[in-house]
Amino acid sequence: MKVTFCTDLDKSVVVANCEKRGWVQVGPEDDWLIAKKEDGYKSLFSVDSGYRMNDNQIINHFPNHYEISRKDLLVKNIKRYRRDLEKEVTFVLPADYNMFVEEYRKAPQSTWIMKPCGRSQGSGIFLINKLSKLKRWSRESKNPFQPQLSKESYVISRYIENPLLIGGKKFDLRLYVLVTSFRPLKAYQFKHGFCRFCTVKYDSSVAELDNMYVHLTNVSVQKHGSEYNALHGGKMSVQNLRLYLESTRGKAVTETLFDQISWLITHSLKAVAPVIATDRHCFECYGYDIIIDNKLKPWLIEVNASPSLTSTTANDRILKHKLLDNILSIIIPPCGYPDVRWNKIPSREAMRDFDLLIDEDLIHLQEEMETGDKYTVKQTMYRWNRYALFNCCRISCLPNKLKPNLAERCVLEL
Repeated sequence: MKVTFCTDLDKSVVVANCEKRGWVQVGPEDDWLIAKKEDGYKSLFSVDSGYRMNDNQIINHFPNHYEISRKDLLVKNIKRYRRDLEKEVTFVLPADYNMFVEEYRKAPQSTWIMKPCGRSQGSGIFLINKLSKLKRWSRESKNPFQPQLSKESYVISRYIENPLLIGGKKFDLRLYVLVTSFRPLKAYQFKHGFCRFCTVKYDSSVAELDNMYVHLTNVSVQKHGSEYNALHGGKMSVQNLRLYLESTRGKAVTETLFDQISWLITHSLKAVAPVIATDRHCFECYGYDIIIDNKLKPWLIEVNASPSLTSTTANDRILKHKLLDNILSIIIPPCGYPDVRWNKIPSREAMRDFDLLIDEDLIHLQEEMETGDKYTVKQTMYRWNRYALFNCCRISCLPNKLKPNLAERCVLEL
């Protein structure tokens, strides 16, 4: 049986990866099995549309993925997830305006960054260091700080004034995370990513506060600067960043940094999992933007639900082709045909350049192995064997923490 796909993205990286597998491209009105859509996908989940996906159809978005990709909703969900947050440094305007003013007055010399919640690629972002500047912007804006009139909300956060610099320039990380289920949570982190650099050396002085080539790393902003280098696109691979940090800061602290980044990503997903309308037909690749300060502490900037597949360099093109190829390898069952009834536990071979970030099914399995009686352990092993048989899965695809216990119980209990 042939596999059909449809897409509204005019990107060779999508079409080439699908056609390489022998899949056939069809239109949205035809019978498709795999959809890569950025527009019109919401109607597929609408009760009023009358459309129902069958067991062999999958799509690249969850119904309300904006719970993590919209800046204001991400802030709301993380605040709810972590009520004991030591100090609130992010607010949504106009709703939190009074709370922001109260916080601002505690440190009136600090700098804050404002971002429109529903925009991307650096659009509408600016820095402030005086409350009068925010009030002036409010008056001049078409949407003053009156909730009943405001059409566009902004997130305002304390600006990271001590970013880690390389060559005197500020940068951030773009990392890719694939989620195949939110309940139970199943997520994978792509091993390859890149750093995006500013074209102008970092300067925190007031004189450079409005110079976006100093402060914003977005390629869509930096490519218009006179110092932009189209050959490397202002990018460096995550692997080279790791080597740089190991040589300048040490291997141990570098490992700790990347562990903290994985922790940050995992808990951001946990924060939104309760409110995401999970659907067995859905998967999603998120683009995580993370900045590192000079104490090697990672900070989450934002999460993109539709990370750009546009290539600005040859290395960029190779990375994004590999990214999509690896995603398709994970989301398609071993039989090679889409089927939402499988348990979404890919083999180690199928994961390729993705690492397992979290799989709550396997965590629950581990807990049962550690706390259960002999009967429970045998039942757990029976369930695992069924997973392994269906997915051609081996112990090597498990998290390291789970491998010894599972192998030991296999010998002792069975």
